Amino acid sequence: MNIHDNVCSACDGTGLLMDDEQWKYSCSVCNGDGVLQAGEKPEPDEPFDVDETNRTLE
Repeated sequence: MNIHDNVCSACDGTGLLMDDEQWKYSCSVCNGDGVLQAGEKPEPDEPFDVDETNRTLE
């Protein structure tokens, strides 16, 4: 298996996502490590809290 097959496609392996205002935050798909291992589920264990513009709240 190629290492590029495990790269998170949501953050392109950086571990960070960016919103429309250029704020960077940890990738919610790979939990910030940039890699999705075989069998690892991309869905969160519980729903996110979001604001009115659908940005995740921490």
